[in-house]
Amino acid sequence: MAEPKENLQMEKIVSLCKRRGFVFQSSEIYGGINGFWDYGPLGAELKRNVKELWWNAMTRQRDDVAGLEATIIMSPAIWKASGHVDTFSDPMCDCKKCKKRHRADQLCEDQGLTLGKNAAGKFELPAGTKCTGCGSTDLTEPRPFNLMFKTYVGPVESDDNVAYLRPETAQAIFAQFKNVLDTSRQKVPFGIAQVGKAFRNEVTPRNFTFRSREFEQMELEFFIKPDEVIEALYGSVASGSSRVCENADDPRSDEARLPQPNWGWQVWHQYWVEERVRFYEGIGLARDTLGFHHQTPEELAHYARACTDILFKFPFSKKDANGKVTGDELEGIAARSDFDLSQHQRFSGKPMGVFDDELRTAWGKLPKEKQDDLWRRYYEHRKNYLTKSAKPDETTEQIQKQATEDANGLAKGQYIPHVIEPSAGVDRLILALIAKAYSETTETDAKGKTETTYVMKFHPRVAPIKVGVLPLLKNKPELVKKALAVRDLLRPWMNVYYDDGGSIGKRYARQDEAGTPFCVTIDFDTLGEKPELLDTVTLRYRDDGRQERLKIAELRDWLLAKIR
Repeated sequence: MAEPKENLQMEKIVSLCKRRGFVFQSSEIYGGINGFWDYGPLGAELKRNVKELWWNAMTRQRDDVAGLEATIIMSPAIWKASGHVDTFSDPMCDCKKCKKRHRADQLCEDQGLTLGKNAAGKFELPAGTKCTGCGSTDLTEPRPFNLMFKTYVGPVESDDNVAYLRPETAQAIFAQFKNVLDTSRQKVPFGIAQVGKAFRNEVTPRNFTFRSREFEQMELEFFIKPDEVIEALYGSVASGSSRVCENADDPRSDEARLPQPNWGWQVWHQYWVEERVRFYEGIGLARDTLGFHHQTPEELAHYARACTDILFKFPFSKKDANGKVTGDELEGIAARSDFDLSQHQRFSGKPMGVFDDELRTAWGKLPKEKQDDLWRRYYEHRKNYLTKSAKPDETTEQIQKQATEDANGLAKGQYIPHVIEPSAGVDRLILALIAKAYSETTETDAKGKTETTYVMKFHPRVAPIKVGVLPLLKNKPELVKKALAVRDLLRPWMNVYYDDGGSIGKRYARQDEAGTPFCVTIDFDTLGEKPELLDTVTLRYRDDGRQERLKIAELRDWLLAKIR
């Protein structure tokens, strides 16, 4: 379970994760299974807290987002429409000497090389690429390896019964778009959120839980009106950069939180990048701990208009050409145009567009030259999509006819929504929070004895245990009784850990290592040894060891204000 020796910090984190019950290797007693991880008692609580906070922020604190929980196995036609069956692959190569299998792009990246393509469009290893197992340069040519896990539905293993474990949660949202729209009483712009498992048969899982074969995603598909529709309705499209406000004092930061009806895709994209950064700030990942990568046109998927990756500097993150650690991806926020709904409309034969009565009315009031301009722009966009996604038997005339029908729909108040997609990996975020929280201090006492203490400095909102309740002595029934009463007072509202084993110092240390932000000690003053302190407790802060007295009657509300 240990990471490579050269990454000592990561090795320490992995060790603590097992020792304290954050993360275990799956099937460990049988030697483990690569790319799969189990979350222990503390890890399960941490993960649940993060998902619940995301869900609250995305759905319960907003009026314009609805939730969905879809099945892991869906019709294989969905993955054909989305392109996963044909194109969802990584380049793989094998060492002919030691037989070790590599993901070719990662192999090149680790050696400061770039995986290229030959004249035929096939991947090609640069000269000098070495196997990391044995150092041999005798490697097979890279070949595509589809990442989807295949299974069968029903008792017969035949081609007719092939299905796949979903490699992402997004496609279920697109497939259920019309059902959610019809039943949730939402109108565009609005979003559909989902948290769930996904599966990718990674060639080389690595970096602990960062790249796994089974993982969880938190995804939002936020559907917006095309810019041509916005312009028809409001006369113009609000301008804006698709770049994140990397300066927290930038006035756009506040403006970005107030959606306006004339926003186009660029401003919506900027808005969601900023919203996601604010979420991370709210759970302990300050803006200055994050990085941002704005994908270049060469990096973007063919259907995407923009994509901003939010990065975190993990212990294993590499340096760029300038010696700067840029980080690895936590979340991508992509402007995906209308590609996904369009694909499912074409492959299913079911309409995925929406009707907007306001658009129909506004269109009729536009000058003819304005109608023609918007029509032509929408036509060109649809023709471009249809051309790139054309089936082998589709002709240019058929594509132009369909694009004309789509553009004519504007006058009838019909269009296919575009989408902004914030997509975050739960497991990567958990690892980032653990890495950020990890702290160690080594001290030597007067006798020369050296001791290292570990503190997991989680933000109280995500901490697995919110408060430890500790009687000063366990052999004093009156202290224990009072401590249990305090535990029961708090337990309905938060995760409480009762601990009466060992010295109070050791118990504090255990809670520090678990990341518990506050400890409450019931001592003799609680019982009234000093009358003025009757029914008060000692409240200890994890990060600096500071202590103060607090009335038991005030304890619940004080803690709730800190952990929510």
